[in-house]
Amino acid sequence: MAVYSFKSVGKTRQQSLQELQTSKIPYGIKTPMEFGANGEGIFAMNYDIEDQLSDNLRNLLLTNWGERVNQYYFGANLRPLTTEFTSQEDFDNLAIERIRAAVGQWMPFISLTTFESIIDRTENKNTAVIKININYRVPVLEVADRAIQIVLYAI
Repeated sequence: MAVYSFKSVGKTRQQSLQELQTSKIPYGIKTPMEFGANGEGIFAMNYDIEDQLSDNLRNLLLTNWGERVNQYYFGANLRPLTTEFTSQEDFDNLAIERIRAAVGQWMPFISLTTFESIIDRTENKNTAVIKININYRVPVLEVADRAIQIVLYAI
């Protein structure tokens, strides 16, 4: 019968640290949700912090007040602006105010740089597709010049 020492079996501390540094650690679930592949689990995940921040910002901008359980005022509340759509200047000013307030409250580490809205009425003169392009930075993580686009439909 052989006697073994626990110290001679398994991985060294250095090997364990090296595996931890090279393994991918997910930051969150990708949205829109999709099934995971290659051992990710049931849902696809974000493995890059910049992608996760972009995903979180998109969700913040597309969420309206009352849609988040236990946090009524979470979101930029942009959809009500599309029902009152009269002119692009009014829409732009109100949208900028709401986006700045939401990001300031819920994601203050993001620095918004530019805002651009594009109104497309080619399909129907009574409705419009509003595309909003936002450029931002994350100074804490030294992330510069990221862009995000959201699409709203005006009635």
